[in-house]
Amino acid sequence: MKLLVTGGTGYIGSHTVVELLQEGHQVTIIDNLSNSKVMVLDRIEQITNIRPEFHKCDILDTDKLNDICSQNSYDAVIHFAGLKAVGESTEIPLEYYHNNVAGTVNLCRVLQKHNIKNFIFSSSATVYGFNQDVPFKEDYPRSATNPYGQSKLMIEHILEDLQKSDPDWNIVLLRYFNPVGAHASGLIGEDPNGIPNNLMPFISQVAVGKRDQLNVFGNNYPTPDGTGVRDYIHVVDLAIGHLKALDQIEKNCGLKVYNLGCGKGYSVLEVIKAFEKTTGITIPYKIVDRRPGDIATSFADASLAQKELSWQAEKDIDAMCKDAWKWQKENPGGYV
Repeated sequence: MKLLVTGGTGYIGSHTVVELLQEGHQVTIIDNLSNSKVMVLDRIEQITNIRPEFHKCDILDTDKLNDICSQNSYDAVIHFAGLKAVGESTEIPLEYYHNNVAGTVNLCRVLQKHNIKNFIFSSSATVYGFNQDVPFKEDYPRSATNPYGQSKLMIEHILEDLQKSDPDWNIVLLRYFNPVGAHASGLIGEDPNGIPNNLMPFISQVAVGKRDQLNVFGNNYPTPDGTGVRDYIHVVDLAIGHLKALDQIEKNCGLKVYNLGCGKGYSVLEVIKAFEKTTGITIPYKIVDRRPGDIATSFADASLAQKELSWQAEKDIDAMCKDAWKWQKENPGGYV
């Protein structure tokens, strides 16, 4: 298939592009490089021996999107582009709504104009809000506790309405849980701007000496060890989920929603112990106050993806830690 991938030089996007290219798909990436580096293209080429077509382009840039779509006949679009830091979203909510929500509307209007109506959206488990009836199932009520989550939820509603209004659209909403790890080559991985918002890159930066210690936000949750429990999924397993979603698109699936997670939760302390066991490096940490909006436990019921996509997560927590550490150790400054 000929595919347009927005945000394709980002963390999840780049790993998905690698899997797509290795499966023989033709890929065009658009990315504004606000949270990624152009060097990622070199690394993708090293892994696959293929350099994807790339355009530096913002999804809010209607003219450039029109130019790109008018010159190519894409079979489907995989939409990763978006701002993604929960904490930051509470500080600059208008930026999140403008970039994520207005940007997606703009993208879909351009695609509609060019009759490109196959669409996979990078959604999030944040749409389950404060729901504590775990594991989360796709038909649970949705809500959100921060502007980032609200933006994902708004986009889900918009895409549902779009598909309902025009059944020619085939749309798959993929709700990610907590992506971690890196490509086994160590060539691509997670390279956050500034202080990491997520657990694994923070642990890795402590391990490599970039940070002094890890802050653990709360140890009084109703969990086995008091720390928050999350469903961590290897980024390569997540990437493969998008290939499986393309199979649904080819079947003219209408609208489909799938959780992509392992279906099992690990606490913060369990992740620290797994990382220490895998690497032999001690991770100093300090218990600090809970973060507003954090819930105690979140993990997926991924049985629908297993049933309909023939997909399930294959890599365990040890592989996640091993690959995350290889990436960080071989790229201590990220993509520099």
